[in-house]
Amino acid sequence: MHTGLALISIAIGVLVGAAGVGGFFMPPALMVLMDMDIHRSMALSLFTFIFTGIAGAFYFHRKGSMDWTLVRPVCLGAAATGYAGAWLGHRLDTASLSMVLASVILVVGTYTSVAGGDRAVLAMPRSARRRWMILAAIGAVTGFFSGLTGIGGPVLSVPLMVVCGYSVLTAIGVGQVLQTVGALSGSLANLHYAGIDYELAAFVVAFEIVGVLAGAIVIHRLDGTLVKRLVGGLCMVAGCGFILRSL
Repeated sequence: MHTGLALISIAIGVLVGAAGVGGFFMPPALMVLMDMDIHRSMALSLFTFIFTGIAGAFYFHRKGSMDWTLVRPVCLGAAATGYAGAWLGHRLDTASLSMVLASVILVVGTYTSVAGGDRAVLAMPRSARRRWMILAAIGAVTGFFSGLTGIGGPVLSVPLMVVCGYSVLTAIGVGQVLQTVGALSGSLANLHYAGIDYELAAFVVAFEIVGVLAGAIVIHRLDGTLVKRLVGGLCMVAGCGFILRSL
């Protein structure tokens, strides 16, 4: 089981590092391989993304692909809602909320995968204040659902930022930091409501980081259009997975 979990952790890390999408697969993997209940698997999954986000952010910063002016509003929004999402997740049946999230991911994933060039479907306002508020809202939405479901925030923030006209590499870079902030905020709530197996978490993190760094290296060598379609395709896979998990 640990061999299978190690391979899955590397694969998920590659997806997170290369496209910001992949965190959705960790909770189900923990449930199947380690016989964990849904709340404990989501709590452990979310905790590991604190460290994979740090590793990814460090690499993207070194490569000059990190726009820190975008990071601040997005992460402030995520920090404000990650705790609330995790708190609510332990009190409600998340099936209906997962369906809503799946629908959003499918819509933005479909657009991201079929749209050509860098054309944005949503024009960002010229006002710096309004742009800041939109970015903060993206962070708030992704932070909430990250805490609620135990997935990494970039699964939603990356396609939303691409739809708003930001480059894929920029969106993925911001998503790495967002992942850390949202996971940290949500994990603070999980400490009160769900036990975290720190030994198992350390095992998962070690292999996820290997995958994140490998994925980040690969994504910086691929064509931007191909990356955009890869992100869109993975979003559609994640959206379908959410629907299946909610049935």
